[in-house]
Amino acid sequence: MNERGQQSWTRRGFLQAAGLAAASAFASGGCRTGGSKRLAGPNQPNIVFIMADDLGYGDLGCYGQQVIQTPNIDRMAAEGMLFTDAYAGSTVCAPSRCSLMTGLHTGHAYVRGNKEAKPMGQLPLPEGTVTIPKLLQARGYRTGLIGKWGLGGPGSSGAPNNQGFDYFFGYLCQRHAHNYYPEFLFRNDQRVPLPNKVAGDRADGAGVATEKVVYSHNLIADEALQFIEENRQVPFFLYLALTIPHANNEAGRAGMEIPSYGPYADEDWPEPQKGHAAMITRMDGDVGRLLDKLKNLGIDQDTLVLFTSDNGPHAEGGADPAFFYSSGPLRGIKRDLYEGGIRVPLIARWPGKIAAGSGTDHVCAFWDFLPTFCDVAGAVPPDDTDGFSILPTLRDKPEYQRRHGYLYWEFHEQGKKQAVRMGRWKGVRLNVAKDPNGPIELYDLQTDLGETANLVDEYPEIVTQIAALMEAAHRPSENWPFP
Repeated sequence: MNERGQQSWTRRGFLQAAGLAAASAFASGGCRTGGSKRLAGPNQPNIVFIMADDLGYGDLGCYGQQVIQTPNIDRMAAEGMLFTDAYAGSTVCAPSRCSLMTGLHTGHAYVRGNKEAKPMGQLPLPEGTVTIPKLLQARGYRTGLIGKWGLGGPGSSGAPNNQGFDYFFGYLCQRHAHNYYPEFLFRNDQRVPLPNKVAGDRADGAGVATEKVVYSHNLIADEALQFIEENRQVPFFLYLALTIPHANNEAGRAGMEIPSYGPYADEDWPEPQKGHAAMITRMDGDVGRLLDKLKNLGIDQDTLVLFTSDNGPHAEGGADPAFFYSSGPLRGIKRDLYEGGIRVPLIARWPGKIAAGSGTDHVCAFWDFLPTFCDVAGAVPPDDTDGFSILPTLRDKPEYQRRHGYLYWEFHEQGKKQAVRMGRWKGVRLNVAKDPNGPIELYDLQTDLGETANLVDEYPEIVTQIAALMEAAHRPSENWPFP
């Protein structure tokens, strides 16, 4: 038993106790709707988790953006809580999403990088993985993933329907998701053909779009609204993993693919920058539609909505993150373990539960969402999660909030990297592949948010502590070897 008198679970124990029951209860995973009667909202609120793709810390008006228009997300912040010190699971797609789903940081998560799998998709989550949707399924939630997955291709152990989602619509493969005008998307495990024409014979359908008829983001946004509409009578978890504003960076394709530049069409900007801004503003409009849908259905106060990004802004497809100051005051972009690569916007809205216009500098990361959602739904997380529930912070009860001694990341591209945040201190180690005990850069985030002054010579005792944490947090992996 834990301190609340509830049964605590190991990951294996959870699956043995709940997995078969959940699978039986939701065997009708081919449709969007569930059949159970809705429980009282305060006891089992809906959870909507919206995640943008490669959106920078500085890309939203509520985080200081001066040019790109984001009125609906800014309204969401005004009606809820804005986090200043929230972190993604990684600095690229797949490992960040793995940390989100499993509550584990990249020192021992199964997926720690973008690794392709044949014939389509990325390294799949193994059978038996404990995930957020599995835990919520066991509590009677209807679970839906709409958008981009990236944790297992068709027929694999990592496919969404094998990892706790009753309903899935979108891209299984993140490379396929580079194409905003694909020939097909997936509904559960079935391909849904689209009238777009794509040149080439790639297995993942990510060739050059030659006839552009249906913009995939529009389908994803509409599917999300339909999922909410059809499940309004049951407690639901919607993971809305948008593809905007990721670049379509396949060779021979336009950089930032969008049907219209909208309010930026007449700006004297490079085309990719018009596309970047237009993507974000289009996404913002769909966030507004979702919030309005919840209110119109009368389930607004029974729904916790969170908005974030999977990592920092990209410099792909011609995009220039410096053009709009997409990293805000932070150093670095996607694929960096400096703050600009991993610190992300996070906004939480729950009318009547989260104080409007509130903000927090509580330090949290993607691995905190699994225990948070368990806390919200009345479930008990597995005892090996790296995260702590942030529900006390959301409910303005900081005296009950557990805090991290440190956060850890490792990244397996560009010579391999490690990073630790420990209170005000940030340590970054580069070129781990050449020297796993190499030099560590040290920054004081309290006085130097932009990580401009390396203080390694001034605080050797802090560097020693961070080096020890890097060693302790990393566990060997055949898929992600360190020297």
